[in-house]
Amino acid sequence: MSTIDNLQTRRSFLRRTALGIGPAALMAMLSGESRAEDLSQGVINPPHHPPRVKRVVHLCMAGGPSHLETFDEKPTLGEMHGKPMPESLTKGQQIAQLQGRPLNCFAPQFEFASYGESGQRICSQFPSIGSVADDLCIIRSMYTDQINHDPAHTLFNTGSSLAGRPSMGSWMLYGLGQECDDLPGYVVLTSVGKGGQAQPIAARQWHSGFLPSRFQGVQFQSSGAPVLYLNRPEGVSQDSQQRLVNTVNQLNQDFDALVDDPEIATRIRQYEMAFRMQTSVPGLMDFSTETQQTKDDYGTSGGDGTFASNCLLARRLLERGVRFVQVYHRAWDHHGNIKRSMEITAKEVDQATAALIKDLKQRGLYDDTLIVWGGEFGRTPMAQGSGRDHHIKGFSMVLSGGAVRNGFSFGGTDEFGYAATEHPVHVRDFHATLLHLLGIDHHRFSYRFQGLDFRLTGVEEAHVLKDVIA
Repeated sequence: MSTIDNLQTRRSFLRRTALGIGPAALMAMLSGESRAEDLSQGVINPPHHPPRVKRVVHLCMAGGPSHLETFDEKPTLGEMHGKPMPESLTKGQQIAQLQGRPLNCFAPQFEFASYGESGQRICSQFPSIGSVADDLCIIRSMYTDQINHDPAHTLFNTGSSLAGRPSMGSWMLYGLGQECDDLPGYVVLTSVGKGGQAQPIAARQWHSGFLPSRFQGVQFQSSGAPVLYLNRPEGVSQDSQQRLVNTVNQLNQDFDALVDDPEIATRIRQYEMAFRMQTSVPGLMDFSTETQQTKDDYGTSGGDGTFASNCLLARRLLERGVRFVQVYHRAWDHHGNIKRSMEITAKEVDQATAALIKDLKQRGLYDDTLIVWGGEFGRTPMAQGSGRDHHIKGFSMVLSGGAVRNGFSFGGTDEFGYAATEHPVHVRDFHATLLHLLGIDHHRFSYRFQGLDFRLTGVEEAHVLKDVIA
């Protein structure tokens, strides 16, 4: 027997031999692992219920933005500045870096103002976001389980603090498929601001986990060539490269027919995608097609690696059919000098966030897009010198889009901003709501891996936030 014959997998062996079972019945048995994954439209077809959203852009404020200097006004905390926090709130509670230190109240560093006809109360450092207050659904009662950055990011992105689970963008692609064939369906953009310590972000935050790797996010560079090694080598024509891709794909197809490995099918698709991206990406990155007014609205000329540039690029990706775009701004870990840090960081994201919302509305993309703004957790009402420590008991997140109630605030924390007390919202509830807006019932959406049925929302109960849906 040759070496290649020994490479047959159990599944390919069964597929090639009836073993007393009818071929149709056998294929039905295997469809959950193989055939369903090949559907370009995704495995949830038709949707469980009419979808309200076709695409998502997640503006991720990495490092944990303080809810007390963004969207959660707490006058009582200001009045108690410098005084001990009530022990009834803090005793026995998990704290990141303040163990053994005095837990004194630290006043909000900026005034809040009312914005829009809805009168939403927003920190004065975010006037541009305030200008679209009537397009915002502010959730002020988020909470999470993980108090350190990496596991908290992992929980928010994958529904579990354990590495190796699929990200929510990967779940979305697996369920719904992708609309464009010359760009990835899930793209990640990152920028480093100047207002805080650059928060490290690992690629596992957008990984596909145990789902086939074709569903993982693709990170684009924020400046220069967006995708490394994509350009055609000098002296190689398009025709000759096409012949090479076809030959490699044929070899892979022959091998896949023997071993029936989903990752080989992924490799074939990625070769084809990369070839098509050689044509689509240069046009994507040609910001000369944008009007000067649009660039001024975002506060960028494009391609400069800033958060503003990435927001403009996100809009260009969404209008080309990319389903899920994550835009990371890595400068929100304000353990010290939070007042000055917030002044810088807020300015870096405020204008572009509002411009993206307005731009999507102008282009007819707003009603079926969900915009998400927020971090992995919040910051403590207690002082850490001139800053704030990590905080998981209560923080804020902002949603926008035609599918959610705009000009609306949901939930709340106590008078100190310590814990979510009114309609607490766990990260799992956000995931359940996200899937619901996409037309997916989170109870019915799972993937079998190593004998277990995994879900984005896990095994604990998760609730769709029906009160925030328009």
